Order: sequence, then C-alpha cells, then structure tokens
Amino acid sequence: MADTTALYALRFPDGSVSLYVDEHYAQDRGIDPSRLVRVEIPREMFITGTIQEIREYVALQLELQQQTGTA
Repeated sequence: MADTTALYALRFPDGSVSLYVDEHYAQDRGIDPSRLVRVEIPREMFITGTIQEIREYVALQLELQQQTGTA
C-alpha cells in the first residue's frame, strides 16, 4: 500500500482550492484537466483528516511548488 494518495487540485486567484479525485471527475464538472495539479496527500491524512485539513495541506503544497517553480 502506498504512503500517499493523489488528488488533483485547482487553485483560484483568491487562494481557494478545489479538489478532484481524478481528471475525469474534474472534466465532468467542467474543469479543463490541463489546469489541474496532482498533489500527493499523506495516506494517514487522507484517511483521518478533515476536508479542511486536506484543503489547507494542498494549498500549502501548491504554494511551495509555485515558489520553487515546479508547478
């Protein structure tokens, strides 16, 4: 079993984050899959964390990726 679980995220200009289970789900919701960023979530957080904790974790990861230029 993997130590992480991937989610796909879309960050909006106001800093809010939408999460998607996969690219197909996002596309079904009208989101262009090319705008999504794959973020690995620690498995324990994915299992026991609240959606707010996961959103905050993803937002931080996206910010860190942007700072290092890897997003």
